[in-house]
Formats: sequence, structure tokens, C-alpha cells
Amino acid sequence: MPAYGSGLSAQIGFAAETTVGTAVTVTTFFELLDESIKWEPTWLESAGLKAGQGYKRVSRISQSRFSVSGDWTLEHADRGHMGLLWRHALGSAITTPTQIASTTAYKQIHTPGSKTGLSLTGQVGRPQPNATVRPFTYRGLKTKSWEFSVSDGEIAKLKLSLDGWQMATGTALATASYSAAAGVFNFANATNFKIGGTVATASGETTISGGTAVTTLAKGVTIKGETPMAAERFGLGNAGVKGEQIENGIPMISGDLDAEFTDRTEFYDLFVSNTTTALQLDFSQGDAGGSNPFLLSFIFPAIKIKGGDVNVGGPDIVGQKISFEAYDNGTDPVMQVKIVSTDTTL
Repeated sequence: MPAYGSGLSAQIGFAAETTVGTAVTVTTFFELLDESIKWEPTWLESAGLKAGQGYKRVSRISQSRFSVSGDWTLEHADRGHMGLLWRHALGSAITTPTQIASTTAYKQIHTPGSKTGLSLTGQVGRPQPNATVRPFTYRGLKTKSWEFSVSDGEIAKLKLSLDGWQMATGTALATASYSAAAGVFNFANATNFKIGGTVATASGETTISGGTAVTTLAKGVTIKGETPMAAERFGLGNAGVKGEQIENGIPMISGDLDAEFTDRTEFYDLFVSNTTTALQLDFSQGDAGGSNPFLLSFIFPAIKIKGGDVNVGGPDIVGQKISFEAYDNGTDPVMQVKIVSTDTTL
């Protein structure tokens, strides 16, 4: 593998921790676009007054507690253990993909759940100009928010915002390996976009029958989730390291569509009438085996259109900004992410 003294030699990898906050060797690697993960100590500096002393004294400064935070963004691949990221983004309970018949295709059904006990060790390899790649390893990472987005003429992206415990020192740079032949989903792969229909959940999988193909010309979509967490659980005897981040607020899943004002009845009338509806958006391409395409499917059994602004801004086609939020209907999961790929493990 060539060595570059730039971001061309950067790498990022993760592994699920058995015990929250106990670092493990990273084993799963992803191609990345950018990252801003950082170690954040809290500094204590004495303010005591001493006759004739002007400047702060080096003997009275210390690091009292530690934290890790930051984002990273990647293109959403059609295989290559994306399920690991969705499991930790949603708090999904799934641990093993299910084989489809006797094919090489495997499916994963991810739905929101508790993130208690779910954490990652992450390692970023950051290259120096002399082509030495330095490892920065972080433990106790939890996903506090995520964002999936794709726009016309672009590749789909997934952005994860992390909160962690501490930076592990003395950890060697792991050897990165990647899934061979992995492709990426793009705007043109959105093969199924429909609203309404009848929702049913059986054997842990949600489907929508019927429904109407969306005619509104959407130029881009953003789907995001937020999980409020108590992330500053410091206590005596913990040497400045936090305890497990605990969910302490109502999570939220929402989305936005950047569209042309194509059909008033499709979204705007639902916004005005406070109508509950279902929404499905699928991306598919190729063949994972047995004529099962590589698939990334989002299903929202019960959404409310929270905004549908339509305004004329000049002579161009009138645009519409559509926003929605997913709700619990008491029967089905708030959201489902279904992945079909050749991955046999998360």
C-alpha cells in the first residue's frame, strides 16, 4: 500500500465494545470523507492571589476530566458493514444478518431502541507529511445524532456525531482492510419513493402495501435522528473519566425534502389537515444474490408533515420546503432501516 504524507493515507475503524468504555482492537474499517473527532480535557487553573505574583503558575494547572466528541462523514456503501453504524445510530437490537433463502444475500432490519450497553472503540489514523500515520484511539463512543442525506447528482452520505469517554494511549495503528467491490448509493438509486398505504409489521419486519408513488419532484432529502444523553456523568473516584452516557430525553427522527411545488395535495394538504401518513424511500442497485438487489430502505409508519412552505421567489419554478417528523403509532417501530447486502456480519 503506498504511503502518502496527506489525507490520502488516512483511515478510520471501529469495533463494538463488550463493556462500555473498555477499549478493544478496531476491526471494521470505512472509507471516510472527513472527521472532526477530538479529545477534550477540562483544564483547572488556580486563581489564588500571591503577593508579587502576576502570571498563572505552571505548578497550579491540571487536567481534571476528559471527554471525546466530534463528527465523521462517509459515503453510504451498498456493503461493507454499514449495519454496524446503523445499529449504534439507532440502538438497534439486531446482531446478525439473516440469509435470504440459500442466496448470497443477507438482510438486516434495524429499528430504534435503547443505546444502553452499546458503545464503540474508534481509531483514526492521521498522516504526517513524512508519511507516518499516527493512531488516535477513542473509547466509550456513542452516537448521539446522525444524518443521512442525498441530493440530485450526488452520492448518499451518512454523518455520525459521537460522544466518548477518553483517548486511549499506547495503541498501535490497526491494519486497515476494506470490503472488496463495495459500491455506493446515489440519488439515481432512489427506486421507490411512496407515501401512504397500509403498514404491517410481522416477524420483526415492517412493510407498506399500497401507497402512492410520490410525484413531487424532490431534489434532495435529509433524514436525521437525535438521542439526548447525559454525557457529563463524572464522579469521585473515576479519575476524571465519565460514566456511561445515559439517554435522558425524548429522541426524535425527522426529515426534510427540497422540492418543486408539484402537487399541493401530496404534502401541503396533509400539513394543513394534520394528517398522519406513512412514507417509504428505497435505494437499490445491482444484485446481492438470487436477484435480490443491494438495498437501503427507510420506512416511517407514521409521520406528520410539519412544514410545507411554498413561496414565489422570482420567475423560476416555485419551490417547496417539506419537513416531517416520525411518531410512534403504538404498533409499528417509529422507523425501520432495512439493508440487503452480502455482509454476513455487522
